[in-house]
Amino acid sequence: MPVSPFVFLMREILLRRKLRDPAEDTPTKTQKMALTERINDDMKTAMRAKDKSRLEALRAIKSALMLEATKTGKAEHDDGEDIKLLTRLLKQRRDSEKIYREQGRDDLADEEAFQAEVIAGYLPEQVSREELERVIDAIIAETGAKYMKDMGRVMGRANAELAGKAEGKDIADAVKARLGA
Repeated sequence: MPVSPFVFLMREILLRRKLRDPAEDTPTKTQKMALTERINDDMKTAMRAKDKSRLEALRAIKSALMLEATKTGKAEHDDGEDIKLLTRLLKQRRDSEKIYREQGRDDLADEEAFQAEVIAGYLPEQVSREELERVIDAIIAETGAKYMKDMGRVMGRANAELAGKAEGKDIADAVKARLGA
């Protein structure tokens, strides 16, 4: 008796599931977990540990990510966009901390500093000053930039290559120093 294509397909799927290695289903340490998944997992951990300040910081991050997703209308957003958003949040927290310290509000400044620390935990590791200068030198050599009028080309490449790894101000300062401003 002939087998229908549907039955044949279902048998094939079930057979492949049985033959597949179950270790493939679990993510390894080398596989990168999506940023939103990491934040959700860390929120659960903070809830279990009853760490209110960390939970508040994580909720603020998640809220900003969700707000950005609704602004752009995308159901899914990539980690590159998330890194830019987190960098912006980190800068806001550091600016707020500085203002609070100038105003003598150390309690609020400490809260902002803690939130900045939590946000920084989700960003790529920051490059050292020497590494930043090495990357800038390589970009200048590739583009053939010699004068300040070439700063735009160098900054565009440097910002793309160092996204999330260095602050824009540090990149700009290094480029200006190299191009003789």
